Amino acid sequence: MDDTLNKTIGQMVAEDYRTAQVFKNHKIDFCCKGNRTLEEVAEKKGLDLETLLQELDEVQKVSLGDQPDFKNWPLDLLADYIEKKHHRYVEERIPILMQYLNKLCNVHGNRHPELLDIFDHFSTTAGELSMHMKKEELVLFPWIRKMVDGTPDGKPLEQPHFGTVRNPIQMMMKEHDDEGERFRKIADLSNDYTPPADACNTYKVTFSLLREFEEDLHSHIHLENNILFPKAELLENKLLSN
Repeated sequence: MDDTLNKTIGQMVAEDYRTAQVFKNHKIDFCCKGNRTLEEVAEKKGLDLETLLQELDEVQKVSLGDQPDFKNWPLDLLADYIEKKHHRYVEERIPILMQYLNKLCNVHGNRHPELLDIFDHFSTTAGELSMHMKKEELVLFPWIRKMVDGTPDGKPLEQPHFGTVRNPIQMMMKEHDDEGERFRKIADLSNDYTPPADACNTYKVTFSLLREFEEDLHSHIHLENNILFPKAELLENKLLSN
């Protein structure tokens, strides 16, 4: 128990993804705000610490199944996985959700003006997240792969134009915070993705897709903030010390 209390919630999820379900159940952000301890979270949200500890213990008794052990993956493989799974998911889902949200606003916007705000927030996410992913794919991830590969002759790597990997990582984490905040607003505006009584099928499908999008975003940000980024900084420090 003492060991659990000394870890951040981000570390807990990085070590055992089954714990994420407990945090999801209590609406605890383990990705963007994963640098808090369990005690800090319990105090902030008015939750009983012992109950949280018990729930965490219970989920860790459940079989891990086929959940990949991301924390032990090579960094270049993890970067590839994030691009192929999460970046591709975002690219595929954005046009679909934009189309559905636009239709909902036109048909139901008068009776449900919150849809207009949801559309505005998601439109911002569509633009900002697309640019964010390109920066990762063109700048940060290639440098991580280069650090993993090293130089053929074993000489030190040339310093990148951004100085240290910490600089783009800090920028990416700030942008993750922005996306997390936007989706908290979308969740509030949609009553946690609960369609109103007069909702048509498109309404229901759209809210289900928004919920799925947020869940994927949480997993995506978690892999970067809590596993990829810290390990990239450690690798850079190791290379600089050689």
